[in-house]
Amino acid sequence: MVDLTALQANANELVSHARKAGADACDVVVASGESLSVGVRDGKIENSKRAENNSVSVRVFCGKKIASITSNTAADPKMLAERAVAMAKVSPEDPNQGLADAQNLYKIDALNETITTLDLLDQSQPDAGAMEHAALEAEAAGLEESGVTKSMGAGAGWTRSGFVLATSHGFTGSYERSGFSVQASMIAGEGTGMERDYDYDSAIHQSDLEAASAIGKSAGERAVKRLNPRQVKSGAYPIVCDPRISAGILGSLAGAINGAAVVRKTSFLRDMLGQLVTNPNITIVDDPHMVRRAGSKPFDGEGVATEKQVLVENGILKTWLLDSAAARELNMTTNGCAGRGGSGTSPTTSNCFMQPGDQSPEEMIANIEEGLYLTETIGHGTNMVTGDYSKGAAGFWIKNGEITHPVAEITVAGNLKDMFLNMTPANDLKFKYGTNSPTLLIEGMTVGGN
Repeated sequence: MVDLTALQANANELVSHARKAGADACDVVVASGESLSVGVRDGKIENSKRAENNSVSVRVFCGKKIASITSNTAADPKMLAERAVAMAKVSPEDPNQGLADAQNLYKIDALNETITTLDLLDQSQPDAGAMEHAALEAEAAGLEESGVTKSMGAGAGWTRSGFVLATSHGFTGSYERSGFSVQASMIAGEGTGMERDYDYDSAIHQSDLEAASAIGKSAGERAVKRLNPRQVKSGAYPIVCDPRISAGILGSLAGAINGAAVVRKTSFLRDMLGQLVTNPNITIVDDPHMVRRAGSKPFDGEGVATEKQVLVENGILKTWLLDSAAARELNMTTNGCAGRGGSGTSPTTSNCFMQPGDQSPEEMIANIEEGLYLTETIGHGTNMVTGDYSKGAAGFWIKNGEITHPVAEITVAGNLKDMFLNMTPANDLKFKYGTNSPTLLIEGMTVGGN
């Protein structure tokens, strides 16, 4: 059980020690969590893990000089604070560093009400037996699918964590969250003709988690459908991206509008604020106030109040993702997007999603004479500076409006600037990942085959 009161006391003690050691300003993050996971293979437990994690991070500012130290909560707080201040005094100055401006901080008197509304904590705590049962159920369902020959394993997991942020300008906020997950991976076929696939689900509340048997069944079905893949003739084709793939493509756009990347000039959209960056039928939203979602939070990693915001509206790029440092460098105001790491903050999304379109995926496919339904990409072939995109791929070939056969050992390539402008969303948006997108139709990408 996470004791937020004790974590808050720990955080405020560190703030006090840092100020006494000579810091002009500081903030402290204290996190505590516990987790349980069980993995099975071939009907037997392969691993069972329980972990408890406690960490503390103190970030100090001496003028415009900054340093941070991360340790566990057992460390001497006075020693941590003194070391951090000593490091800061010999660090180079950064004119954009500093705590978030006080007027942007979350109004702490509304915290309890907001946390209740977000509903981020399921108080139940499953035991190892329940985790084992779920994992075995998922595996058994996958193995029952005709054509599945082997299990690559299945698993179930649970986490509960608490987070406290305290600053020297009077902010102290905390909240807890939980998480449940189940996954399965199956193999179909024999010998060199084997294919594998997987499925999983995660949720804040156990009652929102998809049934373990459904996850296993889906993993088995996906693997079987991939049997006997072929190659295709190279050329330019329309590509329909499965939501797994489209979520990753949306993630690339989120990375390109990250204020830190814009400051470093490592974004292919760095000069595009206020301009058309996607097809006008696309609107992209980041909403940290969605109920029971993994990215939801009342305040960001600096204590700034979070807010729902439209990132792209009808194709127009409306804002960058900003923390205070990036905002200062860009002569803007932070919009509550600071994520927290051991060494400080960096802009990030919360619950990012692309609004759905009007057509179903089936209607999209029915209008394609020849193209690709993309279900998997391989490698990290995305250049965030230029937008060039090239990855190994697998999926299913579309012929005369129907999915005909699996394809593999191909590549897909394009440039993200062009891809976003030639992209149409389907109507099947589901919230399954941290970043969510419906199925996407992208015109004119290059498919490399034989």
